[in-house]
Amino acid sequence: MKHIVARQRTVTVLPPDLEPSDAELAAIEVEIPLILAERDLLDARIAQLDRPASEFDARRIRRARNRVLAARRCLANRAADTAMPGEGGAA
Repeated sequence: MKHIVARQRTVTVLPPDLEPSDAELAAIEVEIPLILAERDLLDARIAQLDRPASEFDARRIRRARNRVLAARRCLANRAADTAMPGEGGAA
């Protein structure tokens, strides 16, 4: 059996520490509800692929889609609140 190996050196040298920074971890933490909601929606859609659609499946997908929309709305509202911190009602 012959082994296939790469004879070229890697193009991009990876840094020795591949750990995410504190800022990246904080950003991920903020987006966790959206990530989990999107995962649930994907699970619901995958579960429906191998069987005929039922009312239960449609309800599960609809609820998962609503959770995704709610999570996106929360993230958008949070971004809007942090984007304009000093603007209130003073004109």
